[in-house]
Amino acid sequence: MEGLSRDSITSIIDLPDDCVILIFQWLDCNCDRESFGLTCRRWLNIQNLSRRSLQFQCSFTNFTQLIRSSLSQTSPTINSFHLHRLFTRFQYLQSLSLSGCTELLDLDLRQLQCCGSNLRTLFLDCCLGITDRGLFLVGTFCPLLTVISLYRCNITDTGLESLANACSALKDVNLSYCANISDHGLKAVTQGCRQLQVVRISSSSEVSGIGFKGCSSTLAYIEADCCKLEPEGIMGIVSGGGLEYLNISGVSCSIKGGDLAPIGTGFATSLKILNLRMCRAVGNESIMAISKGCPLLQEWNLALCHGVTITGWEAIAFNCHNLEKLHVNRCRNLCDDGLLALRDGCSRLSVLYIHGCRRITTTAIELFKCYRSNVSIKGEEIMCIGPNLASKQ
Repeated sequence: MEGLSRDSITSIIDLPDDCVILIFQWLDCNCDRESFGLTCRRWLNIQNLSRRSLQFQCSFTNFTQLIRSSLSQTSPTINSFHLHRLFTRFQYLQSLSLSGCTELLDLDLRQLQCCGSNLRTLFLDCCLGITDRGLFLVGTFCPLLTVISLYRCNITDTGLESLANACSALKDVNLSYCANISDHGLKAVTQGCRQLQVVRISSSSEVSGIGFKGCSSTLAYIEADCCKLEPEGIMGIVSGGGLEYLNISGVSCSIKGGDLAPIGTGFATSLKILNLRMCRAVGNESIMAISKGCPLLQEWNLALCHGVTITGWEAIAFNCHNLEKLHVNRCRNLCDDGLLALRDGCSRLSVLYIHGCRRITTTAIELFKCYRSNVSIKGEEIMCIGPNLASKQ
């Protein structure tokens, strides 16, 4: 350009860091974001400082991947040296997944002091070398955590206490398959973290549910399937009053026919999704209490609940005015009369899963379809899956 000296010309290289950071943040193509740092060392540093999430190739974030993958074949050795280099480079991480790093040790987590102050989400699923000492380091260096997953970790109540004392802002905690925790550690979490929204304790054999007693009203999502729950534990689970999703499928035989009735005694009025699959001791007393005490119930899984008879089906039909999905797969005591009751009730029902009910005749099913053509009859057994409440955080 004529009349302009070379010194007066400004290029993108002359932009201050905050402007370049804004440019990087506006990039919506992953390829562009990954190649951004190839421009120069300065832009590489800006790319590093802008990174908010880090997940290793060996990380597993859901159960299906864990089942289908062999940890022994896919888990690289991640140690303190690797973590130090990564955390020095990415100092403003908010989400970190170390899941599947089976060789990771407690002392390796000391490197969290480089980036832990900003972390909000931490996944340590199947980190078999992480114990209470490692959990203490997590609490020390990551005080702002809101989500932590400790699936299959070798932690105890002692570690949970130290975590709850240090990370009171926790909202989502996964303790599934943690064989060494009990209600004592669970109580430390539910009492110390009063913003708690989601708790998963599936297959935690030492948990009876009592540890939930007095939990915060913010607790809306609980997965406690395949636990050895007790009647008092059921009361504890619903004691917060804010529960919207509850999965206690496969509950142990210590729960008798009427022991689930506390779910319907006024503490779970916000409950929308309830999974009682394979609770074979569930009887009509519990069904009647729940159908009356949970007016907002939208999805109910009663597959393989053989203790429900015509009285229970009639209670569901008469009381569950908001029920949209009902699972009755392989219920031995669901007969034509029970199906007739469901047909004449449950005005909002849209999906009925009814696979393997041998006492129901083809005629009854065809009549149901004629009278309730708006209801989709599903023949295959499908598990009740609730909303991901953690995504609302």
